[in-house]
Amino acid sequence: MRLLAELTDDPWSGLSPSVYETGRLVALAPWLTGHDARVRYLLDTQHADGTWGGPGEYALVPTLSAVDALQDHPAARRGLQALRKLLTRPLKLPDTVAVELIVPALAERLGLRTPLDPRPLHALRQRPLPEKLWHTLEIFGPRPEVTAVDGIVAASPAATAVELGGPRPGKSLDYLEAVQRSHGGPVPAGVPVPLFERSWIIVALKSAGLDVPDAMTDQIRAAFTRHGAAGGPGLPADADDTATALHALALCDSPRPTETLARYREARHFACFPNERTPSTSTNAHALQAIGHDRQLEEWLRDMQEPGGYWLDKWHASPYYATACVTNALRGNDKAVDWVLSTQNADGSWGRWEGTYEETAYAIRILSHSRADVSRAMARGAKFLQEWGNRPHPPLWHDKDLYTPTRIVQAEGAAALHLACAVCR
Repeated sequence: MRLLAELTDDPWSGLSPSVYETGRLVALAPWLTGHDARVRYLLDTQHADGTWGGPGEYALVPTLSAVDALQDHPAARRGLQALRKLLTRPLKLPDTVAVELIVPALAERLGLRTPLDPRPLHALRQRPLPEKLWHTLEIFGPRPEVTAVDGIVAASPAATAVELGGPRPGKSLDYLEAVQRSHGGPVPAGVPVPLFERSWIIVALKSAGLDVPDAMTDQIRAAFTRHGAAGGPGLPADADDTATALHALALCDSPRPTETLARYREARHFACFPNERTPSTSTNAHALQAIGHDRQLEEWLRDMQEPGGYWLDKWHASPYYATACVTNALRGNDKAVDWVLSTQNADGSWGRWEGTYEETAYAIRILSHSRADVSRAMARGAKFLQEWGNRPHPPLWHDKDLYTPTRIVQAEGAAALHLACAVCR
C-alpha cells in the first residue's frame, strides 16, 4: 500500500503545516533555515477578517501566535484588531492541546487581557513540567527536566527549537532542518508521529476488508514499552495510541496482550493521560475495540451520545469523526445512522462547516453498520469522494491548532469507497 510505504520513505510531510507552530518558530527561532519562507506562509494564510486558522473559536490560538510572530507588520496590526474583537466576545475555547495555557501565555506576550485565569500557567512555570506538557515547551522556555529523543522534544519543532536555544550542530538541529525543508519552511505541530499514522491507517484499511503489508506490524510492536505506545518520538505513551496500536495488531493477526491499557483506567472509562482535563470518546471507542468487550465502557460511551444522535471528541473538530469511532466500536447505532441520513448535503457530502472528503468518509463508515437500506445515501457519498480529486483536505484534527493527517484521511477515503462499493454493487 503506497500510503504505508510513504511513512518510511518520508516521515516528515504526512501532516499539514501549523500556523501556530510556524509562528512560534518565527518568533523564537529566527536563526533556523527557512525563516523568510515561514514569514511568507503566515502572510499568505491570513484571512480577510485579519485572523488565522479555523472558523470561529479555532482562530484564537493561531491568530495569537501569528500576531506575536509578525510584530509590527501591517498583517500583525490587522490581526491584533481581530484578536481584540475575539476576546471581547463570550470566550468559548476549543478543546485543543493546552489551550487553557497557550492563550494566556501568548496574550501576556502581546499585552492583551483574557478572561482565562493565568495562575495555572504561572504555577507550572515554578515547578517541574509534567511530561505531557513538554509538547508545549515553547510557552515555558528551556527546562532541565526535559529530555530529547533522537534530538526531538515531544515531536514538536517549536519545543525542540526552544530547548536547543540556537543553531548548535547536532541531532536537534538536523531534525528541525529536515522538518522545515519538507514543507518549504512552515512546520506541523507534531512530527514525526509514525505509530499514530501507521496504526490509524492500518485500522481504517483492515477494518474495511483491505490488506496491508505484514512488515507494518513489526514496526508497531517495536514501539511498545511497559507504559504502552506513543504517537511519536519524545511523546509520552497514551491510551489512544496504545489502544489503536493494539487493535491494529489484532486486525493483522499479530495480537499483543491488552493489559497495558489498565494503567489508563478511570472507573467506567479510560483517560488518555493522567489528570486529563476532559475525557475522549474516540479514545474510549478505540479502547473498546482493543479489549473486545467491556459492559461499563459500552454504557459510558452510550451515555456520552448527544441528544441529536452524534458524539463529540477532544481530538477532532467534527462530530462525524467521533461518531464513526464510537459506532465502529459499538458495531452500529440507530440514532447515529438517523443523524447521518438527516445531515447529508445536496451534493452527497457531509461536514460540520462544509462538505469534506474526510467527513464524508466517516459518514459512509457510520452508515455501513446500518441494518436498514442506506445504499442510496452511501452511493451519493461515494460519488462525492470520487469527484474530490486532488483538492486539499481542510484541517479538522486537534493539536495546538487544527491540522490534517493527510495520509490517514486518504486511507479513510479508500476504506469508505470500498465499503460503499460492497453495499451498492
